[in-house]
Amino acid sequence: MTTASDTLLDGTHTVLTPEYVEFRFTLAGLYSRFLAWLLDRLIISAVSMGIMLGLSVVMLAFPGFGSALLVVVYFLVDWGYSIFLETVWSGRTVGKRVLSLRVIQESGVRIGFYHAALRNLARPVDGLPFFYLVGGVSALVSGSHQRLGDMLAGTIVVRERRLKVPSALGTTGEEGLLADPLFVARVKRLSTEERELVLSAALRREELRLEARLRLFSALGARLRDALAMEKPAHLSDEKWTLLVAAALLPSAGARAPGPRARALA
Repeated sequence: MTTASDTLLDGTHTVLTPEYVEFRFTLAGLYSRFLAWLLDRLIISAVSMGIMLGLSVVMLAFPGFGSALLVVVYFLVDWGYSIFLETVWSGRTVGKRVLSLRVIQESGVRIGFYHAALRNLARPVDGLPFFYLVGGVSALVSGSHQRLGDMLAGTIVVRERRLKVPSALGTTGEEGLLADPLFVARVKRLSTEERELVLSAALRREELRLEARLRLFSALGARLRDALAMEKPAHLSDEKWTLLVAAALLPSAGARAPGPRARALA
């Protein structure tokens, strides 16, 4: 759990949604980022050493070819490690996961291959002249603790917050609707951005002021109606409707008793 002192130490990044609702992220400090980088470097070094031992026979038999192959493989491991893991692991590497850090876009959504590649391909410049001096100075003077690679890719590194799933997601009062295959199937087809928006709103709704909360869920309710092509049950508020969609995104969504179907739009 992030404390107030951590927030003051590491700084915050505020995202204003189109509905004029603010979400705050705690920025990762240089110390935690350095520890995550150090752990990742140890892993890369261990993997590289294993590959080097594996290629030793080739290097002995074909010195020139073996050396060239070793350089190529080391390049792929050194650069590909962070790019691959941050792409498939939602902005995390092993080091970042251990330190509870994550790379996200400045807009607050998850990064993709483009962002992961761009920020990591800039590492040689950030690493100049030694021990990431350029990147460290850049992060110190940047308001969002961004090294040059982050500025280039439009990304930030934040501390992950351990948020409890609201009890409302498990007791929506609409267990029958959650068991409707049509409803669940359409929810599962939501885009990644839409899923993250719904889940983030559900997890952080208690942090919002009443006016902002009503405005956010009103906009989400209308967006989900169009995205799912399904009518919202008349007795549900926009917030309850959004929480119902969030509940359907959880792994246990399909294990509920049968009930009435949501009405599809024509």
